[in-house]
Parts: sequence; C-alpha cells; structure tokens
Amino acid sequence: MNLLYIRTSTLQQNSIRQKTNINKDCLIIEDKCSGSIPFFERDGGKKILKLIEKNQVKEIRVHEIDRLGRNLLDILKTIQQLTDKKINLYFIKQGLKTLNEDGTENFISKMVISILGSVAEMERKMSKERQREGIAIAKANGVYKMREHHRRKETKMEFKAKHKKTIELIEKYPNLKNFELAKLGGVHFNTITKLRKVFGITKTAKI
Repeated sequence: MNLLYIRTSTLQQNSIRQKTNINKDCLIIEDKCSGSIPFFERDGGKKILKLIEKNQVKEIRVHEIDRLGRNLLDILKTIQQLTDKKINLYFIKQGLKTLNEDGTENFISKMVISILGSVAEMERKMSKERQREGIAIAKANGVYKMREHHRRKETKMEFKAKHKKTIELIEKYPNLKNFELAKLGGVHFNTITKLRKVFGITKTAKI
C-alpha cells in the first residue's frame, strides 16, 4: 500500500497543494498540527504506525520535507525507522527517495534530506525569533494585539456559570451591601456590581 501523508499547521491552512498529481491508489492520511510534534506522536502518525505494524505499507509520499517535520533529529529518526522496515519515503517536491529500487538505503538522498531538514529547522527557529522580536517592538509601541482566542470576550452564560455561587449569595441576602457580599463571597467589589447590572439582580428580582 502507498500512503500520502499531508500536514498543515492549522485548521485554516489549505492542503490542496499537497494533493496535486497524486495517484488514486494512495491512501491519504492528514494531520493538522505543528511540525515540532514528533511524527509518530501525531494522530496521523499513529494511524500510519498501526498500518506499518500490520506490514501494509510499502511507500509513504510527502509533498516536501518540512511536512514531515521541523526538527532535524525527528526527521532522521523517522526516516531510519521506515528504512529499517524497508518502507520507502518519497519527497515529491524534491524528488528524493530514501530507498533505491533494490530496497537498499539511498545514502545520497539521506545526505540531501539532512541538509534540507537543517534548513527547515533553521527557518522555524528564525521565524519564531522574528515573531518574538515583532511582538516586543509592538508592545514597546503600544500596538500589540493578542490573538483572537486570547482576547475573546466571556459570554453571558459563561459569566453566569463562573459566578454561580456569588449570584446565589446575592439572591439569598438581597439586603446586604455590595462590599459585604464581596467579602462574604471572596470576590472583588466590582464583580458584585457587574453581576447586579448584567443579570438585573435587585432586592426582588431573580435570574
């Protein structure tokens, strides 16, 4: 069986480019994860490993080296594990195969892969360094914006669930002042004020 392994770093990234000019006989296994995760620890990598253990894999095709990983040691380790199992790894874009036609190890390809793998790892480190520098500059200029999932506002239902016990206190002791309720519930004074405002909690009102 021939496999086509595809990896994109995020759910938003498109994998169509990695699927072009692929034979219909290929089983496609796809991962959406960081290239820093060791190959056989990924969901797709685990599926491939199970197929390998059943002796069902002859060749694994990957669009290019950095799709296999961004860590040189892990790339070489993965290649060695596949070579030991007599499974050819074919990098489509670079035209490199880890095994010769007679099943022996292709040392020239291995050398080239090592060089290109080093470049991929270096690019990843440089990208992270540029990102850190960019964030530092943006923070210094007061224009840094957090990622969307970090700055997402809490929903009303989430806010209610988070302060369920405090809300119950407010309803149980409607005549207590906000600072007294805050002290009793172990929360900030402003939290009591916000809860009353958001949910309309008064001496007679219930949520």
